[in-house]
Amino acid sequence: MDKFIDKLIDTSWFMKIFALILALLLFDSQYDPNKDVSEMNVPSEQDTEILEEIPVKSYYDTENLVVTGVPETVTVTVSGPRANLQQVIVQQDFEVYVDLTDAEIGTQNVPLQIRDISERLEVTVDPGSVEVTIQEKVSEDYQVEAEFNQSLLGEGYTAEQPIAEPNTVTITGGKDVVDRIAFVKATMNNLEGPITETVTEKASVSVFDRDMNKLNVVVEPAEIEVTIPVERLTKTVPIRIEEEGSPANGYSIDSITLNVDEATISGSEAVLGETENVRVEVDVSGLNADTELTLPVIISDGITAVDPEQVTVRVEVSAIDNGEDESNDAGEETQNQDQAQNTEETRTLANIPIQIAGLGENYDARFNTPASGNTSLTVRGPRNEIQGLVPNDFDLLLDLANLDEGDHEVEIDVNGPSNLSWSLAVETATITITQKEA
Repeated sequence: MDKFIDKLIDTSWFMKIFALILALLLFDSQYDPNKDVSEMNVPSEQDTEILEEIPVKSYYDTENLVVTGVPETVTVTVSGPRANLQQVIVQQDFEVYVDLTDAEIGTQNVPLQIRDISERLEVTVDPGSVEVTIQEKVSEDYQVEAEFNQSLLGEGYTAEQPIAEPNTVTITGGKDVVDRIAFVKATMNNLEGPITETVTEKASVSVFDRDMNKLNVVVEPAEIEVTIPVERLTKTVPIRIEEEGSPANGYSIDSITLNVDEATISGSEAVLGETENVRVEVDVSGLNADTELTLPVIISDGITAVDPEQVTVRVEVSAIDNGEDESNDAGEETQNQDQAQNTEETRTLANIPIQIAGLGENYDARFNTPASGNTSLTVRGPRNEIQGLVPNDFDLLLDLANLDEGDHEVEIDVNGPSNLSWSLAVETATITITQKEA
């Protein structure tokens, strides 16, 4: 028997049949892909992970509707096998969303859903549902009001109304939100002071209701260009002459005149309001002939600039005639005093009001230049007459008789003491005549 078995094994047919049987057994033991893995008792480590600030996506008709109330992010808690959990933590390729494709206009509570995550994981979303409001989308054009921090202006400077470019924007949002719009403002947040010249900067546009609550809308463009026209605060005032010292013995000062009678000063509004004039100090000490000087215009504290800074001053000097009888000292002194009193002198009177005459009862008149309705008057005459002058000694009149509505340039008439001569800082005034409202 043993010999038979040995002989059988040595045959090629036996080895082929044995190999076939062995192959069939191995094939039957291979992995079946259709076999339910859940039926296999494979131990796995369980764990829990909290994922924060997971974005939420909304699905709705974005062309015609506006949705509010959907949170930007939520917190997702995931529990399950560590291997599956680790993949979710690293890739975060799942999606949290709200499906509003079939939702109607109004306010409603909708669930937050999650997809593209392993079924072997247990998932909860916080919050699980939210209250959303669905509204009809509307777009309207609004004018922009540009603004900036006025305290950034340099001292002595003022700004005109800021100019927005473009001055209108298109605002898109829910109808009830758009209906609440009260203010559309462009704010220049990047400005630094002090501002002493015209500036152009980008400004972001914000939308507010009547209570200045910021509204959640879409603004196009969201940023515009704003220009702030800046200029100095100025005022035109007369230049006052202050004579100092005495001329050479035997000479007197006939007149002191300036090449300009007024100066433009800059400063804060308060300082300008208190300043009535600037001055030039003319030292006539030792003068015995006509002299021309270039002198600075002196300003008071708080004035930041003056134009012109210097003026040309002409001083006219003449010799005093002592008469032939030099022995009569008393008579000579009297004569000198009379000559001194009769010496001509120049003086400037500031801020004399210009009166209006002849205007019809149905009309109003407004000064354009000079804007204050006042001007200055330079008077020349004997010293004893000049020294006691006050603005009320002169009447400045505009005769508006027979003038109709509109802008007019009218000559200023002056009435004053007949023994004096004078010249106005401005010879004419520009006014606007309008009809009174009924």
